[in-house]
Amino acid sequence: MSVSVRIPTILRTYTGGESEVSAEGDTLAAVLDDLDASYSGIKGRILDEAGKLRRFVNVYVGNDDVRFLEELETATPDGVQISVIPAVAGG
Repeated sequence: MSVSVRIPTILRTYTGGESEVSAEGDTLAAVLDDLDASYSGIKGRILDEAGKLRRFVNVYVGNDDVRFLEELETATPDGVQISVIPAVAGG
């Protein structure tokens, strides 16, 4: 299943500056594996050392936050858009 993945500015160094790329996979985990095969190292910026979503990175499949779905096992239907959105904090 082919999906599009919106890449935040901070991770575009991995995608050669591309703001949106294509990836394959029927779950978010499979999509991240495919994304990392094409853009080495990007998965490590989205997942922590335990293989879970980093605390300050939000991932949406369509309009839904995967933390309220099945996290990495969330289904990624063909053609869906996945958005990776880092949280912004400051003071």
